[in-house]
Amino acid sequence: MRTPIAPNQKSAFQARLLERYKQVRGFSEQLTSTLTAEDMLVQSMPDVSPTKWHLAHTSWYFETFILSECWPEYTPFHPEFCFIFNSYYNAVGPQYSRPARGFLSRPSLEEVRAYRAHIDRWMIELLQSELESLSPERLGVLELGLHHEQQHQELMLTDIKHVFGHQPLQPSFHEKKHSPSEAPPALSWSSHDGGVHWLGFEGDTFAFDNESPRHQAFLQPFSLASRLITAGEYMDFINDRGYQQSAHWLSDGWATLQQTEWTAPEYWFKRDDEWWLYSLSGPRPVDPHEPVCHVSFYEADAYARWAGKRLPTEAEWEHIASQHPCEGHFADDGHFHPRGASSAPQQTTQQLFGDVWEWTSSPYSPYPGYTPPSGAVGEYNGKFMCNQMVLRGGSCATSHDHIRPTYRNFFHPPARWQFSGIRLAQDAH
Repeated sequence: MRTPIAPNQKSAFQARLLERYKQVRGFSEQLTSTLTAEDMLVQSMPDVSPTKWHLAHTSWYFETFILSECWPEYTPFHPEFCFIFNSYYNAVGPQYSRPARGFLSRPSLEEVRAYRAHIDRWMIELLQSELESLSPERLGVLELGLHHEQQHQELMLTDIKHVFGHQPLQPSFHEKKHSPSEAPPALSWSSHDGGVHWLGFEGDTFAFDNESPRHQAFLQPFSLASRLITAGEYMDFINDRGYQQSAHWLSDGWATLQQTEWTAPEYWFKRDDEWWLYSLSGPRPVDPHEPVCHVSFYEADAYARWAGKRLPTEAEWEHIASQHPCEGHFADDGHFHPRGASSAPQQTTQQLFGDVWEWTSSPYSPYPGYTPPSGAVGEYNGKFMCNQMVLRGGSCATSHDHIRPTYRNFFHPPARWQFSGIRLAQDAH
């Protein structure tokens, strides 16, 4: 919960909040500026949402949890939008079927943009003239809404990549010339003694509720790899028939593999007997020096077993990451594709932040003492703590000011349309 704002700090706080609101909302418009109305309607699989839906849903959040709650005179933009653009908040009311979002030819893109403009006018007026009407709790909900929109900006990129990447023309989302990565340094290992360490968020800045409470955890001695696994190293797994040998795979992973017939990461394909991939700037040959990307938890775990290693736990990952600056290749760069590790000699672990989300071996579950917040926002994270695995570190589709060492992302084990990759760990010998 936010503490009340002192009168002498109100003006500066108001200016910062207004600027951040405009910046976050503007980035959504920037990301979608080159897409056609047809592009923004397609739903290429149930996990993907149409871009138009993302733009409307993020506006629905501010309408539902800020404007309708704080201003009695506010009239909803459209009486049916609460149903159409509610994602999963049962406390708010029923929701339109997620797998059927691609059927929503109406409202039109023009009407969705008018909806966003309507919400922005009301929100900016609220922040400029009625900031006092927002309690500390409601300010927290507003800040959550900004980070919520940043999550959906990442989903806009991952979802439109799936839409474009599974079309015969494989169109380019943006024009960005590919610069081949340098050969990375040989994989090395940082040893850690283990012991009792503090984990979880601590501070007075923003964090999601699932990052708390801060607590102690015991770690056995372990080693963490110095960098991410590259596409070239993953090719070795493919060439060694890694996708054909059940010994490397968890039972659920092997069953999924038989059903899906995967033979390589998502977006990889063969052209003239060479591996190519689809990137958001179009198809191109696989760069063996950049991080392997778009692999499921099952593939990451199978690769680790094949290599004679394992995936790190989220506690191991966070313990190391908290000792490093939160630097890397993020969505702010406008590249939207992972880049290779630095070839210069390094004394510290590389690529902990940005590039690709790193699968861990930890199931997504509550920290000791965790209690979801009351009300509808309590549905944001807590009710998904089942049958999912934790990923850490952010990716090239994540905004830099949205990530931190304690951030816990989570997806189902077969998911691979996200920018997800591999870092190895091993027990101390």
